[in-house]
Amino acid sequence: MKKGDKVPDFTLYNTRQEPVHLYEELKNGPVVLLFFPAAFTGVCTTELHTVSNDLDAYGPATIFGISTDALFSLAQFSEVNDFSVDLLSDHDASVADSYGCRFPGDFGPMKYKRIASRSSFVIDTDGTLAYKEVLDNPGLMPDLEAIQAAISSLR
Repeated sequence: MKKGDKVPDFTLYNTRQEPVHLYEELKNGPVVLLFFPAAFTGVCTTELHTVSNDLDAYGPATIFGISTDALFSLAQFSEVNDFSVDLLSDHDASVADSYGCRFPGDFGPMKYKRIASRSSFVIDTDGTLAYKEVLDNPGLMPDLEAIQAAISSLR
């Protein structure tokens, strides 16, 4: 998937157990998808705090954090950290697969195979990809300034 391509639609559930339909959300403005490997881990927590604490920098975009963690784990993760962004559970990694951001090998000492790579996607209201970043190293933060610039370029 490259800039300008139509992105796959999906429906995932948020921590309130409500369905979130990507193409419905795009009717309200651009969407940022932040795939992260695992709840309650250092870099993932830092990333979501950094974004949550500076939502104005993302203008009109709706931001979703997505991981393969169970919905109930994500609900606890969000509650404990008081995140301002909705977290979505891609428990079977099907959305990560469709976006090409499933972690390519075993993840961590438990050898998890159903993990998303730390990835960012900015999607314009017409469903086209405006920005993509898929990191090989889960210990790195996404380029938040590049995400903000991509959103600004859509205005």
